[in-house]
Amino acid sequence: MKFKRILLKLSGEALMGDEGYGIDPKRLAQYAKEIKRIHDQGVEVAIVIGGGNIFRGIQAEAAGIDRVQGDYMGMLATVINGMAVQGVLENHGMFTRLMSGINMEQVCEPFIRRRAIRHLEKGRVVIFGAGIGNPYFTTDSTASLRAIEIEADVVLKGTRVDGVYTSDPEKNADATRYSNITFQEVYEKGLNVMDMTAFTLCQENNLPIIVFDMNKAGNLYDLINGENVGTLINSEK
Repeated sequence: MKFKRILLKLSGEALMGDEGYGIDPKRLAQYAKEIKRIHDQGVEVAIVIGGGNIFRGIQAEAAGIDRVQGDYMGMLATVINGMAVQGVLENHGMFTRLMSGINMEQVCEPFIRRRAIRHLEKGRVVIFGAGIGNPYFTTDSTASLRAIEIEADVVLKGTRVDGVYTSDPEKNADATRYSNITFQEVYEKGLNVMDMTAFTLCQENNLPIIVFDMNKAGNLYDLINGENVGTLINSEK
């Protein structure tokens, strides 16, 4: 087993599956099975999930809603997704805790670092909702910050593509995938991995990132067990 404690970052859009909006129960169930496989191995799992399948701050600006207000609306969307993920994980036999950057005691615990770490040590899957509780920060930034706070070994960014490419593989058939690349090379080549705040947090704290295809069955398990899955980004090649 390559990693003992991970932070898994999922996009809200990934939960849509083939539905085009909202939450696809089949995709949720697939993710739960993948997470359970590694959890049963003893891996401590924390999750950050976006809210783009429900609401994005950019939509708010287009509708004439203040950016700060829109960002808070997006945070609430991540809590809805977090509750959905929590429900399906528990349905698959895992114990979970949903922790929020905004106080809403009826549905989730407030984020307290020491408590989060204790939950992980006790084998609970911890889901972080509502971002960091402040506007102008993405869920990528949340993932990086929470991973550092809980002393995770790695940030695993689950996407629709199987790693970081020389250019967008969905637009350019000649794009090639990097097996591993340094933080500095990502900067220099202008590759789109995470927003700059999130990326810089990982670089400054020497926290590796692996970008991989979460939708391919077995990928998460193989990655955890040392297989060459996705693209590793770290300080040294």
